[in-house]
Amino acid sequence: MNMPPRMPRHLLVSALLTLGAGVLNEAPAQTAPPFSFEFRALAKVVQGTDTLRNAWAGGLNSPQFSNIDLNNDQQPDLVAFDRMTNRVVPFLSVATTTGRAWQFAPEYAGLFPADLRGWLLLRDYDCDGRPDLFTADASGSNIRVFRHEPDAQGRPAFRLITSLLSYQHPRGFAVNIAVGGTNLPAIEDLDGDGRLDVLAYDFSSPVPSIYYYRNTATSGSCGGLEFAEASAYWGGIASSQLCNVFSFAFNAQPAPAPLRPQHQGGFSVGLFDVDGDGTPDLLTGRDYCPELAVLRNAGTARDARFTRAGLNSVEPFRSQPARLPNYPAAFPVDVTFDGVPDVLVSSFLATNEDTIDTRQSVLLYRNAGTAAVPQLVREQSDFLQRDMVDVSELAAPAFGDLDGDGLVDMLVGGVSRRTGFYRAGLSYYRNAGTAAKPVFKLITDDYLGLSSQKLGFLRPVLTDLNEDGRLDLVYSSFRLGTATNSLTYLLNTAAAGQPAAFSLGAAGTLGGLSALRFALPAFADVDGDGHPDLLLGVTGDPAGPLRYYRNSGTGPLAQRFTLQHADFGQLRTGTGERPTYLSPVVADFDGDGRPDLLTADASGDIRLFADLRAQSGAFLGRTDVFYNALTRQPEAGRWGLGNLFRYAPAAADMNADGVPELFLGLESGGISSFVGRNRVVTAAQPGAGALALRLYPNPATTAVTVEAPRPVRLTLLDLTGRLVRPETAAASTQQISLSNLPAGVYLVRCRALSGETVVKRLVVSK
Repeated sequence: MNMPPRMPRHLLVSALLTLGAGVLNEAPAQTAPPFSFEFRALAKVVQGTDTLRNAWAGGLNSPQFSNIDLNNDQQPDLVAFDRMTNRVVPFLSVATTTGRAWQFAPEYAGLFPADLRGWLLLRDYDCDGRPDLFTADASGSNIRVFRHEPDAQGRPAFRLITSLLSYQHPRGFAVNIAVGGTNLPAIEDLDGDGRLDVLAYDFSSPVPSIYYYRNTATSGSCGGLEFAEASAYWGGIASSQLCNVFSFAFNAQPAPAPLRPQHQGGFSVGLFDVDGDGTPDLLTGRDYCPELAVLRNAGTARDARFTRAGLNSVEPFRSQPARLPNYPAAFPVDVTFDGVPDVLVSSFLATNEDTIDTRQSVLLYRNAGTAAVPQLVREQSDFLQRDMVDVSELAAPAFGDLDGDGLVDMLVGGVSRRTGFYRAGLSYYRNAGTAAKPVFKLITDDYLGLSSQKLGFLRPVLTDLNEDGRLDLVYSSFRLGTATNSLTYLLNTAAAGQPAAFSLGAAGTLGGLSALRFALPAFADVDGDGHPDLLLGVTGDPAGPLRYYRNSGTGPLAQRFTLQHADFGQLRTGTGERPTYLSPVVADFDGDGRPDLLTADASGDIRLFADLRAQSGAFLGRTDVFYNALTRQPEAGRWGLGNLFRYAPAAADMNADGVPELFLGLESGGISSFVGRNRVVTAAQPGAGALALRLYPNPATTAVTVEAPRPVRLTLLDLTGRLVRPETAAASTQQISLSNLPAGVYLVRCRALSGETVVKRLVVSK
């Protein structure tokens, strides 16, 4: 038998060095799958005595809730749509050893329309047993409808049926059902004919009433979306300008709905048979009012009648009223896994306006009775929120060893309600686990007492600013009542291996930088000279959204950074505009030994610019960087968007595998975590890094010594990218044991505290 010639050893090594981590192409002509991020809960998080079940779900501020079977297992799952962030947050109902529980499943968000804003209600209009999707249009006032049409695997898919739900006006023409950009309608079958009707407050009058649009479709009992105005005064009530004060006028005659309504205030409409008499009762809230009003229906479903005596007269709302500081809304959904609807009450605010603690803004009234005869019991004020890392708003994570034990700890900047006021501060989570299996335990939610500084924003970064081998703290912030932003640094004065020591009294500021609010910093060695440079995302700067300041490495620390480019990378949105609230982070995400730039902005775009140092002019990047396990394809991020949405990306090697993971701090106060897929592990190309490393002996048998011009962390990998030795503590000279390793070729990954990474080849011989 003729055997093919063996590949020379040096060519075999060269070929192996270019393989993707753990991925072998079946045919040379195949294109390797692109690098992407995939959501993964990378670490346990403990707060008090509780281990958070959905620690990395990202927080909830003003969610709306609907049931739907997402994974086709005949169990109702849960979809939350957060109004403040325009984000779909899905949860699967999963079996546990003690029953069922909610599990965050972000991959299902990609199955929903990408442009959802304002509100989302899942209701079955065609009686096929699958809830369809009702939501606002781009104006926020009109109603769009998407039909639920599952894909071949039974997963939800939604097809737009109408972009403008309308009713037949008495004069014979169609008029859009305008609910108002700040209102939440109810979409329910009021008259029991199997067709969904619409209830919405009139917002053209200073004394708004509820309009009832009855579904008049005649093509069978289901499937139609034809409406007529049945009442302009449903239930005989009108709201006043005061909270929970109504006018009761039972003989009021319906008036034609206005053709061009004008906004007069925000109102929510919810329906639930609280008293079990077979007719829906009204649960309604309004903006700038704290209590959900519950009005018992003394009439019928179609011809409701509300009286002053029926206002807040039904338990449990009489003795345990549903109170939130601002704009409550009610959502009947089954969240206790017993098949009967409970009631969730959350805020319907589009922006917080510093009125509500968004860590406790979802009230749960559990239904201990049946669907026909409910018995509501108030149980929680932080449904789902208690299971997440949630600092209320503007979560901004940073990672580093703060206690000197060699493990990566976590700081989270955020803005939360403290003693009646919103203040920015830092939460400190100590890593109480191991290098490979981190467990973050909350130590304090006011690290260094920064909340006393009366800051309205705080974005932390841990970096070796003065290049002494110890992590320093830099934070961007602005003081409430001012318009200026500052970059403050606290140098770490602790000895090596000791807990970090920071003093607010010795704080310094980096001079000559942005005076704009929400300056978003990242430190990285951009030019390869070994010094940490500064990238600064800014908003409202006519020059550009990203500035590059070069670190000279000499002179007073506050003056080392000099502006090199005011429009670094010429970054623009898909429509050609300058992105707002652009936030950068730099790390070798794809594993090629060269730093990459990742940016996130308020448009919802998260872009990856591979090999930052090779980019020039207008940078070329990708937005399809998140892998969806359902579709098995990379897609654009679906983690929130809006005019005020502010991301805070960070990179850290969380599990000591020598690979940086991605963390996204979200406007909603939480964090989501991701691992890289299809990374490339290669030896460093000539000139790829400024670290002049000495590796000896090479080949080696029992140990290898690594010398670097400044402290580096070392990780030993095999040629597939598998971790062989965990990352070491930072040092300029260190030794790696090679005991029990088989002979072969390995990769030594050297990472400086500035973020620069260089990979060297090591041959182990026995």
